[in-house]
Amino acid sequence: MSSEIMSLIAFVEAYLTWLSNMAGELATFAVFIVFVVLFVLELNYPKRKLPVKQLRQSYRTNISLFVFNSIVMSLLSAASLLVVAGHYSGLGLLSYIANPAWKGLLSFLALDLMLYCWHRVSHRFDCLWMFHKVHHNDPYLNVSTAFRLHIVELLIITVLKSAYIVLLGVDQSMVLANETLLTLFIMFHHSNISFRGEKRLGQVIIAPYLHRAHHSTERNEHDNNYGAVFSLWDRLFGTLTEREPVEIGIKNDSPQNVLGLVKFGFTSANPAPAPVYEMDLNLKAMIAEAAYYKAEKRAFTPGNELRDWLEAKREIIRMVYGDKAAGRQANAFDCPSSQPPFTLC
Repeated sequence: MSSEIMSLIAFVEAYLTWLSNMAGELATFAVFIVFVVLFVLELNYPKRKLPVKQLRQSYRTNISLFVFNSIVMSLLSAASLLVVAGHYSGLGLLSYIANPAWKGLLSFLALDLMLYCWHRVSHRFDCLWMFHKVHHNDPYLNVSTAFRLHIVELLIITVLKSAYIVLLGVDQSMVLANETLLTLFIMFHHSNISFRGEKRLGQVIIAPYLHRAHHSTERNEHDNNYGAVFSLWDRLFGTLTEREPVEIGIKNDSPQNVLGLVKFGFTSANPAPAPVYEMDLNLKAMIAEAAYYKAEKRAFTPGNELRDWLEAKREIIRMVYGDKAAGRQANAFDCPSSQPPFTLC
């Protein structure tokens, strides 16, 4: 295990040194090529068979949202990370480290840790989850889901990355290298693929099977595996889970188009289903007693049992839960007509 980690660190160190010399256009080209490769792998070796029509909708929405976010960021003249790095490189904590390769490696680890913390906080607080849930509402997880981000969340992440650059004094070449490498890993772990040795790889980095669990509809599953690149943060802080989710996305209906997703991000939370009130023994007893009282008033004349039960049910629910809940749960406590109205159904 330790030898694998050291090998990976050596690879990352060498890769960051090489990537720092790349032009921005070449980095963009590399991201595009990896995206295409993962797309082809998903088509030919998918982990889950996804319906073609819905998968096309997912790709179309995610790519359109990426274009929309890029346009809005430009219109708002949001500070480029490279511009920030140009002003503050060499002035932060990394200025105390002479070796450029170690600078690159430490800057990447710090970025990954920051994103882990941000991701975990986004699940913790409703004011952040309301935007982050846009990323989670894709029911057909694929490589393009990596770009399904609400514009507000993207702006917040940009501000956090800018603060990280200033604090550490990350230079422009390291920013370019880190952003390129980060994007490649994020596309990779969102892809709908599976391969031999995936779990072994997951001991070091966030592999697709780990991130699939993070996109589960169940909260006890999706509140785990927050890492962007390395899985060590989840292991260290006790948020790692290894399971195959039954369903992907979020519960309840949510929009699957660009404009709908932008609006969806401004809703307070993922709409919860209308609460279904469990009829406990006391509530059943109250309804049965009220129905019995009504039958007694008419001298137990037969033929009105069901009407007595329904009237008693409405009155008791209204008394316990209020008019609004009573209307919403109008059929929640119906007593089967085959049973006497005074038994606990």
